[in-house]
Amino acid sequence: MSPGVRTGTRRQFLRAALAAALASLAAGCERHSSQLRLKIGHSLDPSHTVHKAMLYMGERLEEHSGGSMAVDIYPSSQLGQERELIELLQIGSLAMTKVSASPLESFVPEMKVFNIPYLFRDEKHCWDVLNSDIGRELLLAPESVRLRGLGYYDAGSRSFYTVDHLVRTPADLKGLKIRVQQSQTALQMVKAFGGAPTPISWGELYTALQQGVVDGAENNPPSFYLSGHYEVAKFYTLDEHTYVPDILLISKYVWDRLAEQQQEWLQLSVDESVTYQKALWKKDVQHALDAVTAAGVTVYRPDKTLFAEKVAGMYKNYDGTEIGDLIRRIREVQ
Repeated sequence: MSPGVRTGTRRQFLRAALAAALASLAAGCERHSSQLRLKIGHSLDPSHTVHKAMLYMGERLEEHSGGSMAVDIYPSSQLGQERELIELLQIGSLAMTKVSASPLESFVPEMKVFNIPYLFRDEKHCWDVLNSDIGRELLLAPESVRLRGLGYYDAGSRSFYTVDHLVRTPADLKGLKIRVQQSQTALQMVKAFGGAPTPISWGELYTALQQGVVDGAENNPPSFYLSGHYEVAKFYTLDEHTYVPDILLISKYVWDRLAEQQQEWLQLSVDESVTYQKALWKKDVQHALDAVTAAGVTVYRPDKTLFAEKVAGMYKNYDGTEIGDLIRRIREVQ
């Protein structure tokens, strides 16, 4: 059987499995007696801070609504990968999901800014932007594709990790097959570094690293640790090329059917969960770095200016465009 046939058969199987898993989910929200329950699906492990924040959000929502609203959470890609979850939101079959801003750029072009390397000066600058009018505009930008952003969860900075050798400078990435998310901007970035970008789903990445399908990947410390990728990739270079937040999305179909008071309760609960998650995240980053180091991973902090210089040419692609104007506005945030 050819690879193309195997891939097609596998996709058919996954679609059938997803359809079966969703057979009981008639809509993104269901009313049980006097309680409205919102269905949330995401791809992260239950030990991840975002999942814990969602649980907290659910607790706060029940409290604010006097028990009239609640959430049901399906972690670990039980209902599909990120792109599939986005599509379920668009038709109202799922109420909410968490996605990285990266795959959203194929739905909402403005999200490209999060994948442009070294646009944010540091973590503080990133959060100053997210909490500004720019950040609020970006949360609402997906409304054109039947989605609405409710808040940003901290996903820190993304850095390269590799299986066989340490990346000290951009030259060390030359020719390496690096897993990236489904993002054209991320593809361009790895090419600018001299690597070979390879889109692979998160759930398949451990095996891809183990079998040599890819030579490395890039992500934040907690994801590197919780995924178990450190068991295979023993070199982690903290070049911090991008700050890509996680975005909590709600189906526009579901949002528009909530009463104004219900919308206020939900947004307040999300805001509280964002604050809660950021505190957890800071602890998890240090814990992850300590854990992978103890497991034998070489953690290296390079001269980031060498990496920034290598991808500086990417900015010319956006001159005279709306994205270029957005870049200018982000750089002006102090």
